[in-house]
Amino acid sequence: MRSDWKVSVTIVIIMFTCSISGCFADEGEGVSSGDLDVESEVLSSGFFNNVELSASASLSVYIPYLVIDPDLGFVQNSTVIDIRKGSSVSIDILVPPRSDGLYLLVAEYGRGHWPVRDVSESWSSWYFRTEGYDDRDVGAIRVPSDNTTYDSLEVRPSVRPGGVSVKHVPAVRSHALPASEGGAHSTGLIHGREVYDRLFQLSDPTDTLDPVDGKAGYFDRWAGQGNPAYEDAALFIIEELGGFGLEVIAHRYEYTDITGAQNPEAYNICAYKWGSVLPNEWMVFGAHFDVAPPANAVLLDPHIVGFRTYGTRAGAYDNSAGTAMVMESARMLADFETRRTMVFCLWSGEEGGKRGSDYWTEYHVKEDNPDVTVMNYINLDMAGVNWPGGGGAPHGDPDPQIDEDGYPKDSEVWPLRIYIGPGPNHDQRDQPEMVGLSNWIGSDALGLEDQLGTLLGTNYSVETWKTESWLDMDRPEVIVYEDTTARSDHASFQDNLGTVTIGFGGLVDGYWCYHQVCDTLEEMEEWMDTTGKDYGEPNTGVANVVNSLDMITWWAVFTFFHCDEQPIFNALA
Repeated sequence: MRSDWKVSVTIVIIMFTCSISGCFADEGEGVSSGDLDVESEVLSSGFFNNVELSASASLSVYIPYLVIDPDLGFVQNSTVIDIRKGSSVSIDILVPPRSDGLYLLVAEYGRGHWPVRDVSESWSSWYFRTEGYDDRDVGAIRVPSDNTTYDSLEVRPSVRPGGVSVKHVPAVRSHALPASEGGAHSTGLIHGREVYDRLFQLSDPTDTLDPVDGKAGYFDRWAGQGNPAYEDAALFIIEELGGFGLEVIAHRYEYTDITGAQNPEAYNICAYKWGSVLPNEWMVFGAHFDVAPPANAVLLDPHIVGFRTYGTRAGAYDNSAGTAMVMESARMLADFETRRTMVFCLWSGEEGGKRGSDYWTEYHVKEDNPDVTVMNYINLDMAGVNWPGGGGAPHGDPDPQIDEDGYPKDSEVWPLRIYIGPGPNHDQRDQPEMVGLSNWIGSDALGLEDQLGTLLGTNYSVETWKTESWLDMDRPEVIVYEDTTARSDHASFQDNLGTVTIGFGGLVDGYWCYHQVCDTLEEMEEWMDTTGKDYGEPNTGVANVVNSLDMITWWAVFTFFHCDEQPIFNALA
């Protein structure tokens, strides 16, 4: 896989320019990591840390992490800093939220070539793997700054970078709450606990005097027919996004149903922060906030009747979770300057066939804003019933069937799916750059090196490649793959605009309460509880849900930062 990626994803690795492919300088040759002093002994994970670097010999430092350009304010995907003997440099570095710290590469002053880690390994593994210079590793070449403060790097397979020394600076993620309440993922620029709290706010079942839905949360968000509960939720979201300092626009479109009637079903809410350099190039986050409408007048709980029907009230998993992640991403990213315009959209009508995102891409982008290009799209649809949960259904639940992707719900692990497209061909890599970026982020910044698996359907049929490939890989907990199907809003961007998309999701039809009245946060916690189970760490359902929301939201944010600097274009175009 790596050699494949090197050839086809050179541009992606430009984004990745945080490379790590370990090597050490031989004793007595040039400078070493001992010549570099880092003021902070322990850094704070999940934050931009102002790190002061001092040199006792003239040297160069490769910082393979996200940094902030001090003059422009943009986030940059790594850099090289030259420091003269006796001098110091301060730089803002995003310390990865779920890794053991920073690995800084040190070499002679003015160094131009640097080693790069493999896309699917962490800096830590690279460090221990190489034990010195490994001439099989790919190299990156330093690129002088162009209208930026810092130099960048570009991966080139032909570069042989030579040895470097490595400085490891440990980092710790502090806990704001007990571990059982998600404390391990409760701090950072963005974190799982605040996403969990937002999800609770949307799906809070507490009875109130609310005349719309009678609940403290925003229930009954069924799109279409001017549903008052949907309108109520839309107003809440508009107020929240506006409070983040974003420009909020409600996009309404009418949908013609099978009877010929015009229904106000496509009512989207999008919040905009205009790019400082390329305002007509848009980076879009999206999640649908409508929930599955009831098929009958009475919503039946499958726990009680013993069989599944259709329809939900809270839609905690599908898709209050995705809504919460988009809203919290908007809150966090609103404070950053970006080259391209950020758009945070909550779609309507997804359950009826992607109507909201279809109309937005067709009319708002293509017709109303023909000069706009949507560079990349991040889809957040269902999260929180996936790894690190697993080990079977909650006690007392009827035995669910295998989901449509073939992942048995009662298997030892419920996979998290990272789906990428357009990917019409199951037997080849259609979007290698986005696949490479996803592995790059997951393997190091998110600490998922041991859980990651990348599916490729060679030698499998179109119908079975995802299932059989996953099984033959010993069921990786986190799967990166190109999706040949389109069950969510990402399809609107692929089909209407040709945009490369990435989406995140857990169990689909293998989740007993998918599109059911029992799709509640409490139900999610039961499914994710691994105490007393053979699989995984013995964590509470709350802790595992928070972990999942933290992992996915950070993945989306990292993807955005990388693509704001260097978007990923459709390799099939």
